Amino acid sequence: MKPRKAPLIENGIVVGTGSDKYETKNPLARALLRHFEQAVGDLAASVDPASILEVGCGEGHITRCLLDRTGAEITATDLSATIVDIARNRVDSPRVRFEPLNLYDLDPQTHNGELVVCCEVLEHLDDPARGLARLAQAARPYALMSVPREPLWRILNFLRGAHVRSWGNSPGHLQHWSQRAFLRFVSTEFDLMTVRAPLPWTLVLGRSKRQGS
Repeated sequence: MKPRKAPLIENGIVVGTGSDKYETKNPLARALLRHFEQAVGDLAASVDPASILEVGCGEGHITRCLLDRTGAEITATDLSATIVDIARNRVDSPRVRFEPLNLYDLDPQTHNGELVVCCEVLEHLDDPARGLARLAQAARPYALMSVPREPLWRILNFLRGAHVRSWGNSPGHLQHWSQRAFLRFVSTEFDLMTVRAPLPWTLVLGRSKRQGS
């Protein structure tokens, strides 16, 4: 499969990641991604979940990481059926089930997990508080969430000559959190357990306040 030069856009919404991130050939960018995936895998393994709901699986890169680092049954979802098909072809395992699903339409009674994983999604939402509430309802009781750390993300993009016309802002990014601001935001729905900062992301493992003690 040839890497795409830009993320896919469907109905005016950026979906997937394309060559701008996971398909990059830049050695520094690949090293940063390895550190990010290592942190995701470490935090997921630390709670040893029997079930994982991944929200916003993209082309399946984090799905593969979760499959390798845990023994969980995984339901991986994304709002784009096209992207779900790409992920399904990339990750072939009887422990993984893929399904097209919009985060806003998530029904916690039918879609939930001991660990909910939502990486690189919340910054794309026009109503992130609503999305975070859905994650808290689905987490039984843990959630692992990541967003780009701003303004560092845009600065690094700009310095490498990416998205210069938008001052380093990646396509589809509507929300821009510093680490402190993101932790404050997540704390409205989750008790924070572990925070990691693999450059240039903020990564949080939390316990849903909606699931009781």
